Parts: sequence; C-alpha cells; structure tokens
Amino acid sequence: MAAGRARQLAEAAHDVLAVAESARQRAVLARKAGWHSEALSIALSAAGHPDLRRAGRAGSAVRGLLVQSASCTLARRGDRDGMRELTDEAAAITKELGGLTFLRDHGGGFSPLTVTLHRISAENHAGDPQAALAAARSISLTALPSVERRSRALGDIAVTYDRLGRRTDCVRTLLAAEQCASQEAHARPATKSLISSLLVSGPTSMELRGLAARSGVLA
Repeated sequence: MAAGRARQLAEAAHDVLAVAESARQRAVLARKAGWHSEALSIALSAAGHPDLRRAGRAGSAVRGLLVQSASCTLARRGDRDGMRELTDEAAAITKELGGLTFLRDHGGGFSPLTVTLHRISAENHAGDPQAALAAARSISLTALPSVERRSRALGDIAVTYDRLGRRTDCVRTLLAAEQCASQEAHARPATKSLISSLLVSGPTSMELRGLAARSGVLA
C-alpha cells in the first residue's frame, strides 16, 4: 500500500525519477513475495519508459538500477543467462556514464562498483558461486562508501564461500562483516540464516558460536 501511494504521489508531482524509484521498490516487494513475473514486468516497463530515457544522467542511472532489479528477479528464477544479459546491460550503462552517479533516492548511487556488488549476489542466487567469487575478487572493499555497505558486501561473499564448501573462509568473512558494522551484520536476515545453517551443518568453533549468540541465533 505504501509503495502504491508513493507511486501516486510521484505521478501527481510529475517527478520522473520518483516514479521510477517507486517502481523499483514495487518490483522488489513483488520479488520478495515470489511474484517473479510481476516483478520483472514492473522493473523492465519502468526502465523502458520514454520519460526516464529523457531524464539525463540521473535517469540513466535509475534505469540501470531498474535493470539490476530485473536481473535479480531472473537470478532467483534460476535464469542464469537472462540474469547475466541484464547485468551486462547495467554494466554498459554505468560505463557510458563514466563512473559514480549520485541519486537523491538511492544512497549508494549507481556505479561500476554497485553493478559488481549486484553481480556477486545475482551469481550466487543463480547458482554459480565461482562466478560470484570472481566478481568479489575484482573489487576493493575500501572503495565502498560506508561501513554498512562493506559489511553487506562481506555478507554476500560469505554466502559465496559457504556455497563453495569453504567453511573456514565463510566464518572468517562473517566475522569481518561483524567487525565492519556489527548492527548490520547482526540484523541482516540472510546473514542470520547463514549462521543458523553453519551451526547445524558441521563442526562449530568458539568464534562461530560467539557470532551466533551476538546475532541472536540459536542452534
């Protein structure tokens, strides 16, 4: 309801960027609800809207974020080829822009770095952790704009190590994420789920049990 209301207000104000961002948020909600076809349609329709294409640099950046959102949906559907095609499209947009574009309604903006971070998560969801690890190795975490973003990136890399069966590296990376931004690491559902899985899938250590306790995860 809130996302729908945001769209109505943005359309009434004739704010092209706000309309597009409201569409991105609705696509995210649809994807989380498991409505993949609807999520894909919302994101791609908004990305292709003529008004957005005429909105200059910011419009291009928001279009890139919408393409990334559609790519995420395809990843969750297991469509690896489609996911990579759209991720490459987002990468081409940021290459045309020549670097970071700050956006009023998106704290991280849109840049080659944000596309690579997206690629890590998308490759994991599409079932290719080796490709996710290759993407992770291509970035510098110190280039991320906040400790919260670094913690979230480390959380995604930890998922990659878990899917590759590299348990020690996974726990080490989770601890690094906690050190970066403990509240982000403790509260993020994906990280909590990973910790819970580690507790029951193999031998535990004092470090893992301590992390679980601090995150409120019970074995």
